[in-house]
Amino acid sequence: MSRRPDHRRGILATVAATILLSVFPPITESTVEKQALFRFKNRLNDPHNVLQSWKPSDSPCTFHGVRCDPLSGEVTGISLENLNLSGSISPAISSLTKLTTLSLPCNLISGPIPPEILNCTNLKVVNLTSNHLSGAIPDFSSLKNLETLDVSVNFLTGEFQSWVGNLTLLVSLSLGNNNYVEGAIPKSIGGLKKLTWLYLAKSNLTGHIPDSIFDLNALDTFDIAKNAISGDFPASITRLENLTKIELYDNKLTGEIPPEIGKLTHIRELDVSLNQLSGPLPRELGNLKELRVFHCHQNNFTGEFPSGFGELRFLTSLSIYRNNFSGEFPANIGRFSPLETVDISENRFTGPFPRFLCQNNKLQFLLALRNEFSGEIPASYAGCKSLLRLRINQNLLTGHVPEGFWALPLAKMIDLSDNRLTGEISSQIGLSTELSQLILQNNRFSGKIPREVGKLINIERIYLSNNSFSGEIPTELGSLKQLSSLHLENNSLTGYIPVGLTKCVRLVDLNLAKNSLTGEIPKSLYQIASLNSLDLSGNGLTGEIPATLVKLKLNFIDLSENQLSGRIPPDLLAVGGSTAFSRNEKLCVDNQNVKTSEESSLSLCSGDQHVHKKRSVDGTLLFLALAVAMVVLVAGLFALRYRVVKIREFDRENGDINKAGDAKWRIASFHQMELDAEEICKLDEGHVIGAGSAGKVYRVDLKKGGGTVAVKWLRRGEEEDGNGTEVSVAEMEILGKIRHRNVLKLYACLVGRGSRYLVFEFMENGNLYQALHQTIKGELDWHKRY
Repeated sequence: MSRRPDHRRGILATVAATILLSVFPPITESTVEKQALFRFKNRLNDPHNVLQSWKPSDSPCTFHGVRCDPLSGEVTGISLENLNLSGSISPAISSLTKLTTLSLPCNLISGPIPPEILNCTNLKVVNLTSNHLSGAIPDFSSLKNLETLDVSVNFLTGEFQSWVGNLTLLVSLSLGNNNYVEGAIPKSIGGLKKLTWLYLAKSNLTGHIPDSIFDLNALDTFDIAKNAISGDFPASITRLENLTKIELYDNKLTGEIPPEIGKLTHIRELDVSLNQLSGPLPRELGNLKELRVFHCHQNNFTGEFPSGFGELRFLTSLSIYRNNFSGEFPANIGRFSPLETVDISENRFTGPFPRFLCQNNKLQFLLALRNEFSGEIPASYAGCKSLLRLRINQNLLTGHVPEGFWALPLAKMIDLSDNRLTGEISSQIGLSTELSQLILQNNRFSGKIPREVGKLINIERIYLSNNSFSGEIPTELGSLKQLSSLHLENNSLTGYIPVGLTKCVRLVDLNLAKNSLTGEIPKSLYQIASLNSLDLSGNGLTGEIPATLVKLKLNFIDLSENQLSGRIPPDLLAVGGSTAFSRNEKLCVDNQNVKTSEESSLSLCSGDQHVHKKRSVDGTLLFLALAVAMVVLVAGLFALRYRVVKIREFDRENGDINKAGDAKWRIASFHQMELDAEEICKLDEGHVIGAGSAGKVYRVDLKKGGGTVAVKWLRRGEEEDGNGTEVSVAEMEILGKIRHRNVLKLYACLVGRGSRYLVFEFMENGNLYQALHQTIKGELDWHKRY
């Protein structure tokens, strides 16, 4: 009995010691570990200073993100998630031999995974996902305790890792979203019997899915999306009865989905979209009572959609667009489930539009375009205030739109176009203040455009064309500062074009064609500096075309079929051509656009018609003058030939041409100016301003007489055939006598010392080629160019 109190005291002492050790662990931290942590820190960039608690004077166990063993004080974990850290992982981590967790996800860390990490043999968790790591993944197969390996969403390269089959304790394996070379899924993965999570998406995988994967009975998530996996849909996948998520989208799978898919009763998400699957969907899919997400878009499925989906209680997302489903869409879909996204577009569904898609008021995206739904839009959608995006265009819908359907306070887009809808736009449209696109074109809507449209302060595009809207265009549209496109063409609108539209400062595309608008084109339209396309054709507009419109940078304009009058601004005519102004009997073009008027029905403006006639006469006279000139030219060529022969004879008699040492010069002057032969002939190669087949042209600044001339040097030798002489004689005989403002003046010709020098007027502004191609200052208008 005496030992019992001692025994109790011993127990109490042990418990107290344990508690004290857990609260105040012994200070046995290794200096090696502390140094390793600081080398690890020094390789990281910490812009937000989240590692400021890492101080040399403190225990590592107090460092932010560091976990220690409560008894030994050794570092067992580093967890630094989503801290905007960059830099690289230090090899010094190898000194942390007791490390069980290295978790650095969602940072900006780059560089390779250091192979020294393999020294941390106690690691159970390696999570490096969502960084900028590169290079090959080290062979982790020596880390026998590893349970979680996640290096996904990086820039890792090399071959897909076949050694993963050695990590038999793995529960979660995520290698996807990297830049591996093309390869197959290794069969060794089938040895990871404890695996519950397999993420191999976007890993450049090819070939078939190895059958060994379907032995992973514990598997919960199977994701091999965004690869090039081929073969038929794997029927063996139905052996994985614990699956809750299957992601096979964006591969090359073929064949049909087997009815056995109904055995996977725990499935919550199934995505087989973007493959080449075909055939009807098995009705057994309706047995997947836990199903939340079903996506099969962009395949070749046919037949009716399984009605069992109407009984599902948890379905939130249904995406089946771009298939060949037909028949009526199951009426009860959405009746019992909280649908948020429905995209059934681009199929061949017929019959009435489904009524219950927004039954639980969760629906945000409703896309059903390009089907053959008929009848009216169900009244049940009048209260669907959760909608963000609505597109049920390109169907056969008729009747009035439910009143409340116009008042969608969160909707960004309402597209009812290309149906047969009637009635008016409700004034409740003003409650859809988040709307950026209102698309109602190609229907049978009528009545006035409500002024409340002016309350849609976020609207960017309004398409109401090809309806029967009447009345005036609301002036309130001028309040729409974000509006970029306004299409009201082919309606029955009347009245003036609202001047307030000039306040729509972002308007790019304005189309009011084929209405009954009257009055003048507002002169202030030029204030819409962003306007690129303007179509006002097919109205009853009068008055002149505002000259201010030329200030706009238009790529398209059409003012045809109106009652406009006056002169067409040439710049606008150049943009739209004559057809853009046709069927305006009182419009005219000026004499600078005669060719355009001749090719169209446009007439010449009053006072310019005589110019047209005069030009016809001038053309005839010009032709006759050219004919006479040709006759004179031919006669002149014969005379020149005779003169050339005489000049050659004269040269040979005097011996000047081939006697390079002769100091005498013969000068023929055609204008009164004083020239020094020696000054002309001392040419500087730095003053060359041109060159041709006959010789170079130099600039010479005259000292004796002042001024500047251009000197063309025609050097001649015994090897030449005489053509240069003929050219120089022609220039002397013709240019010396011509007096015309567009022809260079030939001042003089010097012969001697084996060369000829032609002295021309110097042109300050360059030559014709430079002027035409705008390489010199100044600009030639069209008259000068002509």
